[in-house]
Amino acid sequence: MTLRTLLVDDEPLALDRLQIFFQDMADVEIVGVARDGTEAAEAIGRLKPDLAILDIQMPEQNGLRVASSLPPELRPEIIFVTAFEQYAPDAFEVEAADYLLKPVRFDRLWQAVERAKRRKILRGIADRIAAQDAAARPEHDDGIWVSTRSGAVFVPVESIDWIEAQRDYVMLHTATRSHIIRMSMRALEEKLDSNQLLRVHRSAFARPSQVVEVQRMGKTINALVLRDGAVVQVGPNYSKTVAERLGLPA
Repeated sequence: MTLRTLLVDDEPLALDRLQIFFQDMADVEIVGVARDGTEAAEAIGRLKPDLAILDIQMPEQNGLRVASSLPPELRPEIIFVTAFEQYAPDAFEVEAADYLLKPVRFDRLWQAVERAKRRKILRGIADRIAAQDAAARPEHDDGIWVSTRSGAVFVPVESIDWIEAQRDYVMLHTATRSHIIRMSMRALEEKLDSNQLLRVHRSAFARPSQVVEVQRMGKTINALVLRDGAVVQVGPNYSKTVAERLGLPA
């Protein structure tokens, strides 16, 4: 891989030395030069380099402040270059790849650049794995863990016929038993697939396939009767959605 690199130093001789060193490094492209902290911050935002070689003591902003002001997701790999040892702990607080003392030696700069290259490769691998995991993760939960006195029981979503809220708790009703869990209806709605369990009231969900009767008040659906005889109230704001889901006139 080629590291697009920004050089930042307020000393012309130091910049010249870095540019000469980088001419002898493969897989590195110098995309810009900055001479103070303000220029550095602007160049990083505009050029989006893979690597920034940052002096610490500079006019406008020092290199540490520039690095710490960048959002972590936009921060390039950073190698600090300075004549002062005391800034090293602060440099690694912003996850710098390395910290070099002036005058910079070619071998140390090469090692630092190789380290930055490895870190970028590993970061890219980690990002791809995270993206793959996110893509593979189901959009909705396939079940809910319910705490019991002896541990916990897993209740598959496909086994739940309807749900009702009771203050800070919800009751999950299945064909064989009911389970109580402390959870908000909003949090539950994020977990559930509306194709399986439809929100029909601010305090209730129902499985459309279990509905055997619809009760109306005027033109508005106000209750659903399920196969097990349970009557689930339908809120006025949910009536139209319920009718559409069941294929009925609103």
